[in-house]
Amino acid sequence: MTLSLAQLRRCSVAVDLGAARTRVYLKGTGRIVDEPSVAAVNMRTGGLIAVGSHAEQMAGRTPGHIVVVRPISGGAVVDIAMAQRMLRQFVGDKVRRAWRRKPLLRAAVCTPFDAHPLAQTAAVETLTGLGARRVELVDTLVAAAVGCGLPVEQPEATMIVICGATTTQVAVLSLGAIVAAETVPLGGDTIERVVMQYLRNEHELVLAGPDVRRPLHVELGGPGAGPPSVVHGRDAATGSHRSVRIDPEGLRAVMYSPMTGVIDAIGIVLRRCPPDLVADLADRGIMLAGGSAMLPGLDTLLRQATGMPVHVADEPDVCAVEGLGAMLEGRVLPLHLEALAV
Repeated sequence: MTLSLAQLRRCSVAVDLGAARTRVYLKGTGRIVDEPSVAAVNMRTGGLIAVGSHAEQMAGRTPGHIVVVRPISGGAVVDIAMAQRMLRQFVGDKVRRAWRRKPLLRAAVCTPFDAHPLAQTAAVETLTGLGARRVELVDTLVAAAVGCGLPVEQPEATMIVICGATTTQVAVLSLGAIVAAETVPLGGDTIERVVMQYLRNEHELVLAGPDVRRPLHVELGGPGAGPPSVVHGRDAATGSHRSVRIDPEGLRAVMYSPMTGVIDAIGIVLRRCPPDLVADLADRGIMLAGGSAMLPGLDTLLRQATGMPVHVADEPDVCAVEGLGAMLEGRVLPLHLEALAV
């Protein structure tokens, strides 16, 4: 069914449940939560030990009875109870006070455009379990396009590519609705796994931990040839500490090999669009959003592959929640959004 901006303005809280990070926007206040979607649990007692960045630091460093879990995968809640406990710790008293003031509190949450009905229900139950009386589901692509400042309400094409941790969404929008869209199971985590496998196969090196793995593609992925970089890790054979010099150019080629799937998805979406809309994109080009959009050189790769201009949003990682927050605050021109109101 169609969800109007008037309905969204009745919401007080906007939530973006991402596989990598969870973000919460409180109406009249702004973004109040921006934390990794991670929780550490004591399996003996079932107690929640830590959430967010503190829990993320524990990954790979815990005893056997403490497990670090991710209750959200690919923009969908896979563990409702754990997601509720994690969100409850994130929001603290800020949202609880708002809930007490407004017993019929409404919340809005971003969901992927092709989310399964069970995934939509899980997102709704996650927020209703925290006290929301009504939850509006808004397409992540539309919310991110608004957050990027794209004129989605105009009768002309805008193309957005959201590079997340586990998936990449590609879409062309016009008049506030999705004309064509495609999702591929590729993201920042995919690149991380490819880099890890490359280092193990080529150099017999196992990186020390997530705090070293995640910034690796940023440190070594910049455009242009540079001097060899030193990477510290554990020797795969002996288990002892070892440092190796990595050629950034070779690593960059390995990093971008999975991105061919994203290029194919862009081609599929363009072929589904009417010719007039494709003509609009020749000048406007593609907008990159999502946490993995900050990968150095990704815009250049897509520009060379598609022949279209490619722009990276000013704050690509928070476009979705900021766009949803703008709708709540009424800072968007009137339009109708293809979204499901539950």
